[in-house]
Amino acid sequence: MRREEKAVIIQELTEKFANSPYFYITDASGLSVATTNKFRRLCFDRGIEYRVVKNSLIEKALETLDTDYTPFKDSVLKGFSGILFHPESGKVGAKLLKDFLKENKNSIKLKGASIDGGLFIGHDQLETLEKLKSKAEMIGEVIGLLQSPAKNVIGGLQSGGHKLAGILKTLSEKEAA
Repeated sequence: MRREEKAVIIQELTEKFANSPYFYITDASGLSVATTNKFRRLCFDRGIEYRVVKNSLIEKALETLDTDYTPFKDSVLKGFSGILFHPESGKVGAKLLKDFLKENKNSIKLKGASIDGGLFIGHDQLETLEKLKSKAEMIGEVIGLLQSPAKNVIGGLQSGGHKLAGILKTLSEKEAA
């Protein structure tokens, strides 16, 4: 590969990393051609871009970003590397890997991931990544928690009004009798 071609790939990767706050770096060296095609098809079906890129090009692209990716140099950027990009959710990649591993045991390994600038290194982080909540989910939970006390107060006031109306009606019926 010529220097100009490498520069183009580094530029593309830099833009991809900058625009995708969620990416996973995997080791798929144990996959056969048929299994790789199956994995790529699954990625396409779920809206995930999968690219196989040389580690040195990934490293140069990551160096241009604001986040410090130096921990990736020692363990993640070794051997065969494929990158999963998803623009909207941090756990979609983890879910995809878990689903793929159910049918294809020990075929692909998570080497590392970056979720909103947070670094996760090692295949053992897959469970943690799958349980991560998106910003929208977290905001929804906070709003739900904030609304809960107000709903309780309103519910209490409304039920109290019905009780009071019932008591007044009973008292007025006793006086009439």
